[in-house]
Amino acid sequence: MSEKELSKLIVEALSDKKAKDIIEIYVGGLTAMTDYFIICTGTSDRHMRTLADSVVENMAEHGISPLHREGKNNAHWILLDYGDAVVNIFDAESRKTYNLERLWADGEITRIEEMMRDQK
Repeated sequence: MSEKELSKLIVEALSDKKAKDIIEIYVGGLTAMTDYFIICTGTSDRHMRTLADSVVENMAEHGISPLHREGKNNAHWILLDYGDAVVNIFDAESRKTYNLERLWADGEITRIEEMMRDQK
């Protein structure tokens, strides 16, 4: 599976569970760490866990497990590392604090909700 297909599956899982403000940042030419960062906001601890579980379950259906997982219970930031794609699920306050969008602003940023609106 290509890194783009991997990112698309992750975005679909997040979108299906109503993640807020999903963005995909292609950083393949900027770092050897990963090719994509997927960032979204959950509305509550429960919603954040649901988003993470949805990604893990969706990827498991394709035979893919996270290489690493950070945060889960009462977390303000859940990270799922799939190698070529790293998922960051934040609460609203932590997302503003860490501002990964600014940190990786040199990457190719796709705002998923805007893209979906434009396709309608």
